[in-house]
Amino acid sequence: MAILVDENTKILIQGITGSFGGRHAQLSLDYGTKLVAGVTPGKGGQKFAETVPIFDTVTDAVVETGATVSAIFVPPPFAGDAILEAVDAGVDLVVAITEGIPVMDMMKVRAAMKDSGARLIGPNCPGIVTPGTGENSHGGCRIGIAPGYIHKRGKVGVVSRSGTLTYEAVYQLTSLGLGQSTCVGIGGDPINGTSHLDVLKMFNDDPETEAIIMIGEIGGTAEEEAAAWAKENCDKPIAGFIAGATAPPGRRMGHAGAIVSGGKGTAEAKIVAMQQAGIEVAQNPSDMGQALVRAMG
Repeated sequence: MAILVDENTKILIQGITGSFGGRHAQLSLDYGTKLVAGVTPGKGGQKFAETVPIFDTVTDAVVETGATVSAIFVPPPFAGDAILEAVDAGVDLVVAITEGIPVMDMMKVRAAMKDSGARLIGPNCPGIVTPGTGENSHGGCRIGIAPGYIHKRGKVGVVSRSGTLTYEAVYQLTSLGLGQSTCVGIGGDPINGTSHLDVLKMFNDDPETEAIIMIGEIGGTAEEEAAAWAKENCDKPIAGFIAGATAPPGRRMGHAGAIVSGGKGTAEAKIVAMQQAGIEVAQNPSDMGQALVRAMG
């Protein structure tokens, strides 16, 4: 089952002809992802890697290829409009990899997406991987910048604000023989599309996912809200980690932009909330995989 995407998901990449977008488009193709289209205005009719057609608009790409997910590798000043173009074209899911999108632009995006029926992951996120069953998890769906080869298909769902910590958790799980159903990097910008709680609910409803790792960091209250919900609604074992516990006193911002304010959003508050919800909290990043082993009993 997995969540959000699987090996049959058709994706398109906005910004496929840029160096960053092109590099990761090729890695997704190499992973076996069904990358069916690219979009760069003015370059319609060309092909990427001699196989992937490029279109001038997302609407053209969706109509011609049936893509249902768009990945955004567009420079920050234009990325907000790129997200809205994908939503207007009728895709189900937009994964915004771009870092540094102006907050005002994201406010407009959030308002415009409210009744659209589309979901946004990110921005400033590593993307999503549902591993395949081939060698080095080949044949799955890789959207974004995560290294595909560290994954292994299995039954652990991973959700994280941080890209680097997502990869670390996945590597530890795979090394322990614990495969993943889907790994979701939600990003940490002040205005993003999908929260820890949103993903936790999806994992809870997914029959393939039998255990969960939730990775947060100082700033905001998203982890506390997810922990409170899990305490009442989720019977699956959960391990957690909060980055930023060793930040200097007075540090007010998580690395991805969430603000510590009003005594909320501290590492201590988040760890306590997790522990009270029965979540096994890793004391440092190298303990995340073992924390899940402990949670699973």
